[in-house]
Amino acid sequence: MKRGGLNVTDSFYYIISTSILAMINAIEVVNKSPALTDANITLGYWLLDSCSDVSTALRATAAFTQPADCHHNGSSACQQPIMAVIGAAYSEMSIAVARHLTLQMIPQISYSSTAVILSDKKRFPSFLRTIPNDEHQTAAMANLLRSYGWNWVGVVISDGDYGRSALDHFSSQASKMGICVAFKLVLPRSVSREDLSSTMTKAAETILTNHKVQVIVSFAKPSLMKALYQELHDQAVREGLALHTMRRVWVASDSWSSSSSVRGNLSLEDIGHVVGFAFKKENLTSFNEYLNRLETAEHNYMENNSFLKEFYSKLSSSNMSSNIDHPSKALSILRKHISADGVFGIEMAVSAIAQAVASVCQRRDCRTAGRVQPWEVLQALWMEEFTVRGKNYRFDSRGDINLGYNVVMWRSDRGSIHVSDVVAEYHPQNHSFTHTNHHTHIVSKCSESCLPGEFKKTAEGQHTCCYECTNCTENYYSNSTDMSQCLSCNTSTEWSPEGSSGCIPKRLLFFSWQDGFAVVLLSFSALGIVLALLVSALFLRWRNTPVVRAAGGPLSQVILFSLVVSYISAVLFVGKPNDLQCKARQVLYGISFTLCVSCILVKTIQILLAFQFNPKLQELLRKLHQPYVIVSVCVALQVATCICWLILKSPGYSITGNPTTLLEACHEGSHLAFGVMLGYIAVLAFVCFICAFKGRKLPQQYNEGRFITFSMLLYLISWLIFIPIYVTTTGVYLPAVEMVVILISNYGILSCHFFPKCYIIFFKKEQNTVSAFRKDLYEYSSRPKEWKLPEKSITPSLGLWLCVVVTNKH
Repeated sequence: MKRGGLNVTDSFYYIISTSILAMINAIEVVNKSPALTDANITLGYWLLDSCSDVSTALRATAAFTQPADCHHNGSSACQQPIMAVIGAAYSEMSIAVARHLTLQMIPQISYSSTAVILSDKKRFPSFLRTIPNDEHQTAAMANLLRSYGWNWVGVVISDGDYGRSALDHFSSQASKMGICVAFKLVLPRSVSREDLSSTMTKAAETILTNHKVQVIVSFAKPSLMKALYQELHDQAVREGLALHTMRRVWVASDSWSSSSSVRGNLSLEDIGHVVGFAFKKENLTSFNEYLNRLETAEHNYMENNSFLKEFYSKLSSSNMSSNIDHPSKALSILRKHISADGVFGIEMAVSAIAQAVASVCQRRDCRTAGRVQPWEVLQALWMEEFTVRGKNYRFDSRGDINLGYNVVMWRSDRGSIHVSDVVAEYHPQNHSFTHTNHHTHIVSKCSESCLPGEFKKTAEGQHTCCYECTNCTENYYSNSTDMSQCLSCNTSTEWSPEGSSGCIPKRLLFFSWQDGFAVVLLSFSALGIVLALLVSALFLRWRNTPVVRAAGGPLSQVILFSLVVSYISAVLFVGKPNDLQCKARQVLYGISFTLCVSCILVKTIQILLAFQFNPKLQELLRKLHQPYVIVSVCVALQVATCICWLILKSPGYSITGNPTTLLEACHEGSHLAFGVMLGYIAVLAFVCFICAFKGRKLPQQYNEGRFITFSMLLYLISWLIFIPIYVTTTGVYLPAVEMVVILISNYGILSCHFFPKCYIIFFKKEQNTVSAFRKDLYEYSSRPKEWKLPEKSITPSLGLWLCVVVTNKH
C-alpha cells in the first residue's frame, strides 16, 4: 500500500499496519494454494491509504480504475486491470468508493464497514463484506441491554452515514424492547475539526449531568472516544467532582471494542466498564507464523517487499520509536495492536477473491491482460462458496456473511487495559446470547422498577421509561415487575384487592353441614322426625281409646306421616345444593304440608258438624262430608301446581357472584309458582283457623278447636313473617330462614295436636275412657246458660260428637 501522510505517533497507525501485513500474508498463502497454482496464476496487490478521508479515498480509487496507458513511454506492455478491491475500513469511505466501483462492477469486499445502507444491492450491487451489517449489531446491543435490565441509556455516534444509520437502527430496536434513549450525542467526523472542543465539552456535560444514565452505547471512532474520555476527566476535575462520577458502562460497537488505546492516560477504573461487540474470529496461527518469519528473516525477508522496507524505515525514524533499531522490536509493538477479527475478515476476503478468480480461470487463459473482467469475478463471488481453514462460507443475498458476534469485556491488569476473552456469544438467528460468565449490578433506569401489584403510569409527553408506580385497582393485578398495565381477574370466579400481584379464587359459600346454625336446625329436624315416629307408634298402640279416636283415628297417622316428610324436606335445605335437591325440597314440603293441613281441615269440619252448624244444614253437610275425598282433592290441586311449576319454570341450582365470594344456592325458578304453592297452603290453614275458632268452646278435654286454632295461627304468623324476610334477605343463611319456618310449623302442629293427647295417654289414663268422656259431656251440658250453646243445637250436636267418638271403632 502506498501510504501518504501516516502519523506514526498515533497508535492507530499500528492497527493499519497489522491490517496491511495480514493482507500481504493472506495473498502469499493463496498464491501457493492448489486452486491458483493449477490455473498457473498469482494474485498481486496495490496498497493505497485513504488516510481516513473520503476525498483521499476517491482520488486513490480513480487512480486504479482509470484505463491504463499501454503505450506510455513507448512500452507495448499493458498493465492487468484491477479485479477486486478490499476495504475500506470505515463505512463512510466504503460508501463513497462503492458508488464509484459500481460503475464498472468491480467487486469490493470490506472487512469492517458495517453500515446498513451497503446491504442495499440496488444501490451497491458490487459491494460485499465478510461481516454482518449494523442492523444485527444494534439488535444484539438492544438484546444485551434488555438482558441486564438497562432501559435508560445514552448514545454516542460519529457524524456521518455510519453513525447516523447505526443510531436510527439502534433507536428502532431499543424502542421495540422498551429501552429509552435519554440523549443522543453526535461527535464530529474527525478530531481535526475546529468545533471539536465545544462539541466534546457539551457532550461531557450532558453525560455528567444525567446521573441516572449509567449505560452509554457508542458507535464513535476510537480517536473520538479517546478525546471524549479525556474531556470527561478534565471536566470532572474542573468542577471538583469525584472521578467516579464519570464512570459508566460503555457498550462499544465493533469500531472500537478492541481498541483499548482509546483510554489514553486514564485507567479502566476511571472509565468504568467496557462491554464490546466484536466479529467472530478464528485462530491467528497463519498470521502469527508470518510475523515470526518476518522476525526471524529480518532484512533478508524485506528485500522483495517494498512496503516492508518503507514500514521499517518509517517506524525507525519516528520520534516515538527512535530507540527501535531492530525489526523484532517493531514487530513486538505491532503484536500488541493486532485486531483478531479484522485479520480474519481480511483473510476471508482474500480467500473469496482467490477462489472466485480460480473458478473463472479454470475455463480460460487468464494470464493475458483483459481476458478476465471484474464483473465476471463479481459473478463468481456471488455464486461460489469459498473455503477458509476447512470451513465453507458464502455471501448471502445482501452480500454479507453473518457469523454473529462475540461479546468482550475489558479488564485491567497492573495498570494496563486488555480486551479479555469472550464472555458471551450472540446468535443472530434466534437473537439470543450464550451463557455469560460476567455479572454486573449496575442500574440504568429513569424510574425504579414497579413491583408486582403495581403498573407504570407515564405522564403525557414523557419517555415511556420515566413513570410513576401506581397500585392496581380492585379485581386487577400485575404479576411481574414493570408492567405497563394491570391484568383483569376473571371476576366470575376470582377477585383481588388493590395492589395485588395475583388473583384470589372466590370462596365458595353455601349453607354447610358444618355450620353451627345448620347443626342446630338439623338437630331439631331429626328430633321432630323421632318424635313424630314415636307419637305414631303410641297412637297405634292406643288406637282403640277415645282420645286417639277423637284425634282423628287413621287421619292422625296420615298427619304424622306428612310431618315426617316435611321434616325430611327441611333437611334438604342444608348442604351443597344441586338441581335435584333444589327441585325436591320445595315440592316435597309443599305436598307433604298440604296433606297435613288437609287432614286438619277434615277434623275442623267434623267439629262444626258436631257443634256449630244449623240443624237444617247438618243433613246436607253430612252428605258432603267425605274425609278422604276432601284430602285427596286438596292434595291433588297442590300436586298439579307443583307439576306445572317443575315443567314450566322449575327451581334449580345457581351461583351468585359477590365481590369476594361465590354463593351456591337454589333459585325458585318461578316466584309466582312458589307463591301460589305457599298461598294455597295458607288458604287451607286460614279455613282451618276460622272453622276451629268457632268450635273453641267444646268440652275441654276433647276440644280440638282451640289447639287447631293456635297451630294454624302460629303457621300463618310465621309464614307472614317469612315473606318479607325472604324477599329482603340474601346470603348463605337464606335457606335457613325457610327451614326455621318449616320447623316452627311442624312443631306447632305436633305440639298442639298430639302432645296433649300423649299427656292424657301417659298421665291421665282415667280420662281416656268412655265413661269419663260421657261425664265430661254431661258437665258441659249442665253449665250455666251463658256458657252453653243454643238449646236447639246442643242435643243433636253433642249427640253427633258422642257418636263420632264412641262409634269410631266400628
